[in-house]
Amino acid sequence: MPTRFPKRLNVDDFATMNRRSVLRGLGAGALLTATGSLFSRSAWGNPVFTTYPFALGVASGDPAPDGFVIWTKISPRPLERGGGMPKKPVEVEWLIASDERMQKSVQKGKAIAHPELGHAVHVEISGLEPSRDYFYQFAIGGERSAVGRARTFPRIGAPLAQLRFGVAGCQRYEAGFYTAYRRIAEERFDFVFHYGDYIYEYPTLRPGGKTPWPVIRVMPDEPGEIFTLDDYRHRYAMYKLDRDLQAAHASTPFIVSFDDHEVVNDWAGESTVKQMPRELFMLRRAAAFQAWYEHMPLRRAQMPKGPDILAYRRLLIGDLLTLNVLDTRQYRTGTSCGGRVMAGCAEALEPHRTMLGDTQERWLYDSFKTPGARWTLLAQQIPIMRQDRNPDPNIFGPSMDKWDGTVAARDRLFAAVEQSKLRNLVVVDGDVHFNCAGELKKNFDDEKSATLGVDFTATSITSLGDGFDTDNRFNILMQQDPHIKFYNRQRGYVRHVVTPARWQADFQVLDKVSVPDGRMSTRKSFVVENGVSRLADA
Repeated sequence: MPTRFPKRLNVDDFATMNRRSVLRGLGAGALLTATGSLFSRSAWGNPVFTTYPFALGVASGDPAPDGFVIWTKISPRPLERGGGMPKKPVEVEWLIASDERMQKSVQKGKAIAHPELGHAVHVEISGLEPSRDYFYQFAIGGERSAVGRARTFPRIGAPLAQLRFGVAGCQRYEAGFYTAYRRIAEERFDFVFHYGDYIYEYPTLRPGGKTPWPVIRVMPDEPGEIFTLDDYRHRYAMYKLDRDLQAAHASTPFIVSFDDHEVVNDWAGESTVKQMPRELFMLRRAAAFQAWYEHMPLRRAQMPKGPDILAYRRLLIGDLLTLNVLDTRQYRTGTSCGGRVMAGCAEALEPHRTMLGDTQERWLYDSFKTPGARWTLLAQQIPIMRQDRNPDPNIFGPSMDKWDGTVAARDRLFAAVEQSKLRNLVVVDGDVHFNCAGELKKNFDDEKSATLGVDFTATSITSLGDGFDTDNRFNILMQQDPHIKFYNRQRGYVRHVVTPARWQADFQVLDKVSVPDGRMSTRKSFVVENGVSRLADA
């Protein structure tokens, strides 16, 4: 790994650590490999920090054949308002190298960390070679960040023998330890797709409160439910102080999306199930989007404009994969029947309902008509496959917050796939806090209906606690939905290994997240062969 992290840090201790303790904890060898000549002094009066200014780590994202985004946030006291920084811009230096000791410099430059963006830094690197590892580091006022690893994509259309990536999300802080992220860091993936729920906006939980699972970690000095920009910034700081999460970000580029909890539970378009006045909700959405942008490795194209953000985008990876990152929150019709799990919701069947909005639908469906890579991936937030959540065989009870709540939108998607004769469609998503694998049927009521693709749903990193393997309820639900081949409610992530001949998905699960070092194992593996849109056991 480019950076060695300690086994565990107490957040309370970390918030008051001095510089020497932080350097020792992060591994001075990794931080101080670059010579002083590689970084010049900061333009802002050579600031001296009493605490380490890169407390929230480093990250990279959205790779291209010639580069990627690198990110950090200058925050010497991350749990204080303003992160312990003055309200003025500061100059940050960055370095790209071809070795993790940072001795073979490839590029270097300077960026400005603006107070308007919470002193976050987003540098879009270009001019690099395709299909290779690079390493990056930041410096300010004599201080150096951890070293991160990034990897460029192959040239568009170039032959690619194999691609390895992870899918993860839903990481409520109080619910458990981020051991899954430590394992992701060890994978050295080509990238990780984070489907959302990076933070939770809920009031923080305390031991002894009303919760169906134990409170494993307590967030100190946190407010109740978050509403303002400062609230959202503070919540991200709490999450990003976690060493395992920092290790995952430093290990590989993240391609990030958001789901509902980055803003508020089950929000849809310009409304929420809480019936908040639209004007107030849009103010809150603007604050949430700004905080999300500030803390994620995103390009300038994703910088929010008030309550609006362009989060859907397409990445082309050699001749192997067309990756479509979708936004299933911002443009959808208001959630059917309040987003509940229920039977007989007439709103779900209304033909005008949309999940992606007209513009995003056209953008996606037009791409199906153009010959592209071997595999087409829809990387999004919520399951597309039909899922009966009611074990009573006489009652079909889906969740109205998922694609089951916009049946017409799913029908349009499937029609576009069929009309364009799109082969090798794979969908990845999360949100529901359980692992699931299923086939996308043209008609879910007919088991013999054409299969248009496959859907792999990743469980949570921690949300809802330890969980369990499976139970009789899941077995009954699979009998009611025979297109679903697997259910599991442990925590972890999904590893995807893609070649021209086949796609393999490995469901990696932990026995516990209530302890710091849960045991990781492969619970189930599925294979999809090229040209055969069906699931088979690996």
